[in-house]
Amino acid sequence: MSLPPIPPPPGAKPGPRTSELTKPTDNNSTVAPPPGSVKKVKPSVPPPPKVPVRPGPPAPQTPIAVKGPNQPTLAELVRDAYDQGCSDLHLGVGEHVRFRNRGLIVIQDKYPIPDEPTFYSWLREAMDEKALQKFRDTLEYDGAFQYDYCRCRLNVFDSLRGPSLVIRIIPLKILTLDQLGAPEVFRELCYTHKGLILVTGPTGSGKSTTLAAMVDFINTEMPKNIISIEDPIEFVHVSKKSIVKQREVGIHTLKFDNALKAALREDPDVILIGEMRDRETVNTALKAGQTGHLVFGTLHTNSAVKTIERILNLYEPDQQGPMRDQLAETLVAVIAQTLVRTTDGKRTAAHEIMVNTDAVRDYIKRGAVDEIEAIIPRSSFDGMCSMNQSLFRLYEEGRITEETAIEHSPKPNEMAQMLRGRI
Repeated sequence: MSLPPIPPPPGAKPGPRTSELTKPTDNNSTVAPPPGSVKKVKPSVPPPPKVPVRPGPPAPQTPIAVKGPNQPTLAELVRDAYDQGCSDLHLGVGEHVRFRNRGLIVIQDKYPIPDEPTFYSWLREAMDEKALQKFRDTLEYDGAFQYDYCRCRLNVFDSLRGPSLVIRIIPLKILTLDQLGAPEVFRELCYTHKGLILVTGPTGSGKSTTLAAMVDFINTEMPKNIISIEDPIEFVHVSKKSIVKQREVGIHTLKFDNALKAALREDPDVILIGEMRDRETVNTALKAGQTGHLVFGTLHTNSAVKTIERILNLYEPDQQGPMRDQLAETLVAVIAQTLVRTTDGKRTAAHEIMVNTDAVRDYIKRGAVDEIEAIIPRSSFDGMCSMNQSLFRLYEEGRITEETAIEHSPKPNEMAQMLRGRI
């Protein structure tokens, strides 16, 4: 038998019956419990889908620096080139080893063609990790290193076939002006107290060798303070009668211009500039020459007249008038040179020499630079000579052939007439 329902306490409101809690509604859903009787739960948010990360390009890696079988070391290559009297080495991935021997590039078939690991093993002989990283970042590198018998100027670059390098071999022993067979006027110029002396010529014409010989003459004969700013240092000078301080751009100074300006405050007598690069360098060099210093510089020009024109063309037309006056008062001499093959298989320098006499100074100030070309061959008593006169003297001495003289002459027709005795 069923028990009767328990009546609610007095005053309590009747609640829903249990059967009503689960009684279906018209829309077939269950009846929700009364508010406050069930704890609310936040709806769960599904985690975001995992996006696959695509790996980026791999960082460039230097090949393992292990030279291939039967491959020489860089030191062996440099020694071989040095013993042959060569001036440059040309090395590259997938290319025959080549040496420049007295102006001609010669294939060295005795060495196998280098692969990339071999090439990088050569780089690691000459460069530290910092230099290698610079090459990776810029695809170019310029520097120098040294053995106990020679110094090497190094340039590394990338190319279509792969990385390559060129090494210029620089003897540690500096040739004297006598050993170079330089004209006597070179010594006279070294005794100049102030002004600008320019040695010009194409790449590989021996400009650095001539400048090194002149600086060595000053170093040996005079008590001077010599400061050089080079990129990179080629010939290494040891202080003798003079004190020599050499600075390399990128190692001993961060900027060429800063070092050149600072040199004026370092009590110099002689300043050697590797190259007259731009207008600012020319301005500073002229200022140094005007304030009592002897400045040596180089330019890639083929004659004295072209050298003057090159300097003036660095300036705007309205600035060239004042610059002509400054150049006329500061310039001491221009030596334009080229290397020619001699009859004994070696090479020697032929020169065009222009000394800034009163007549030359007047032509520069008036802007009649072309007239200087006619003065040079007629002013041998001032130490001047034209390129044809220099070549003709070498021919008369039996050091070069007639063909060589005509080949290197800036005026071949005139040279031919000189060789036939018509001039």
